[in-house]
Amino acid sequence: MSLPIDPEQLTAEDIGEKQATLDMGHDEAVEHVREAFTAAGFGVPVEFSPSELLREKVGSDRDPYYVLGACNPHMADRALDVTERIGAIFPCNVVVWEVEPGLQQVYHVSIMRIARLVAIAPDDDEWAEIVAETGEMVEQAMSNLDSSASGEKPRGSQGGKSEGSGGSPR
Repeated sequence: MSLPIDPEQLTAEDIGEKQATLDMGHDEAVEHVREAFTAAGFGVPVEFSPSELLREKVGSDRDPYYVLGACNPHMADRALDVTERIGAIFPCNVVVWEVEPGLQQVYHVSIMRIARLVAIAPDDDEWAEIVAETGEMVEQAMSNLDSSASGEKPRGSQGGKSEGSGGSPR
């Protein structure tokens, strides 16, 4: 099968890729990420642990892996006004997986950018505004991550060990 775009030509910015490394336990990291995204204006209406589900269903022995489905209702409503098909990739997932005990990786890609790349959403000014605004919210959430296990609540630009390129993720 031939793809209409060359995935090897896409950059982290094209897909709104964001990453951070947290020096803390897995459960603590999941809670910290939830708080960071909530402080940036997201709710988390969906969350689950694929590692626990796969252990239960197929006996898989995976390291801890957790998905937080973040959503800002105002932005979701605006996106649905532009294209109802965007709901096929709702919500905006943030993944936390254990690299090793005490070290967690946080990963996110922009569903709004990806929707534009795969023609679920239009490539126009209205969609670009949604991409930019959701990107600012994710930037805020990622800046809320603090790599130290200081116990402080996310409150703005504390800056974790963020990686990935700029752009407007969500």
